[in-house]
Amino acid sequence: MSHHTTQGHAHGHDDFEIEPVEGLPAEPPKGENILWQGRPNWWRLAVESLKVKWVAGYFVLLALWRFVSQLDLLPLGQAIGSAVPFLILGFITCGMLTLVAVAQARATVYTVTDARVAMRIGAALNVTINIPYTQVGNAMLDLRPNGTGTIALETIGETRLSYLTCWPHVRPWYLREAQPALRCIPEAEKVATLLSEAAEARVAMPKVTRQAKAPHAPRHATTVAAE
Repeated sequence: MSHHTTQGHAHGHDDFEIEPVEGLPAEPPKGENILWQGRPNWWRLAVESLKVKWVAGYFVLLALWRFVSQLDLLPLGQAIGSAVPFLILGFITCGMLTLVAVAQARATVYTVTDARVAMRIGAALNVTINIPYTQVGNAMLDLRPNGTGTIALETIGETRLSYLTCWPHVRPWYLREAQPALRCIPEAEKVATLLSEAAEARVAMPKVTRQAKAPHAPRHATTVAAE
């Protein structure tokens, strides 16, 4: 299955197709340079996106409720035993969520170039999203104390992305206008600075266009417009 990449859109990726550059479906155009590539931190992804700590806390509360409710009715050992199934179920659930986070992190490659942000995402079905800087209105950094963080991109123009297609690589709770995000990346502040500088340079780059020759005009007129 072949796949194409269009600015600001997601497209299917053939798992059996060899990527010329990891994380990109094709070689970058001449003159485009890769500035950074990385993946989410799987544990931070499990905590922040899949809420594994909240899920664990929920099952602990269920186990405590079961223990307390049975303490007056059963001997201590049996009361503890009645709460154990909740802990086992919670352990299994958290383990499954963690495996999902690991699979998502391993399948993901974020690429920052001097022209765009590319996101190869999806554990079951890979999709590649290309977001040129000219279609980014704003970038928000959510930095954690350990240095990991999330960089969310607010897109402009006709760029529309599906929340479900991008999840979990989106800014949480922005369902109507999904904001693709580099989730839980290491050295997030450094990457945000790199991305910001590249975007500013790209947007400020003038674009030279040549007007069509007007009737009886002695020569072509050249105009310069910002992208």
